[in-house]
Amino acid sequence: MEIGSDIWRDHALGALRGLSLGDALGMPTQSMSKERIESTYGKVTGLVDAAADQPIAPGMPAGSVTDDTEQALLVARLIDEGDGHIDPRRLASELLAWEDDMKRRGSLDLLGPSTKLALQQVRNGADITKTGRTGTTNGSAMRVAPVGIAHDAFHASFADYVYESCRVTHNTVPGFQSALLVAAAVSFGVAGQSLRPSLQQALELAENTSYKRASWSSKASVVARVGLAVKAAQTTADEDEFIERLRRAFGTSVESNESVAVAFALAYRYADEPLKALLDSANIGGDTDTIGAICGAMLGAASGADAFPGALTSKVAVVSHLNLSQSVEPLLEIRAREAKEGESADA
Repeated sequence: MEIGSDIWRDHALGALRGLSLGDALGMPTQSMSKERIESTYGKVTGLVDAAADQPIAPGMPAGSVTDDTEQALLVARLIDEGDGHIDPRRLASELLAWEDDMKRRGSLDLLGPSTKLALQQVRNGADITKTGRTGTTNGSAMRVAPVGIAHDAFHASFADYVYESCRVTHNTVPGFQSALLVAAAVSFGVAGQSLRPSLQQALELAENTSYKRASWSSKASVVARVGLAVKAAQTTADEDEFIERLRRAFGTSVESNESVAVAFALAYRYADEPLKALLDSANIGGDTDTIGAICGAMLGAASGADAFPGALTSKVAVVSHLNLSQSVEPLLEIRAREAKEGESADA
């Protein structure tokens, strides 16, 4: 491995630990309002069992992850098998097989709306270059962290690698932008950059990237709303007012211009309190598991493997049968090879 690989390994593992912990903390509250969360759980202060009437994951045990973590690890495996690339046909096939398996197990935690629509078209024989043209939700952003681990955001082909991960299901400007923002923030963190500069650099990269190959959408720009949300994190002094502002002014739905913006704002605000960011994600309402997963991936990438309490990350790994180190190593080998190739080109 290249010089700096110990830093990469620590921060890459941090990204996946943060992703899975944020996902598991938000699992019991996903698709619930603030009021319903409070009446059901009081306030989430750690890993808790999902209530019997939880709309997506009824009765799931504390520490269980959802589709956010499972799809991110699926993407990690495809990057490894594709020697750095993601074959869109393989991704479609694997996601369809994943949902079929979830149905056989009786799970209600299935594919999101954009992914489901695109993959149903694939199942019906559609050309994958024509699917995903309405996908503006956060499915591409929630599973993209492994792309940021495997590739340097300054690499000339970084946007291409991100596009491979979202094209078949989220081939829209919002889908592409949201994935690029999260992947870039993770990549900068893995390289050793601290959290707030990572988020700012991700915004700059996204602002300067062409999205001509992705389908136009009339929905609000993800980049613009992330920028506004980060500004809110910087300027809203009162914590309760800040959280309520995120709910009311930005929204916490599956739309990427809402949930990704909120994840960036929480990560920025609580860069030095990673667990608080994830607990606020779990209590904010709406798409809590995905907000937590994205927020956790970015925080963990910047802060390293010990950013979150070991008792919590260990419980998630045990309950959900995760071997995150095993997923990290092939991604870092790809990153090291690209770094070496870059050095050779510059010599």
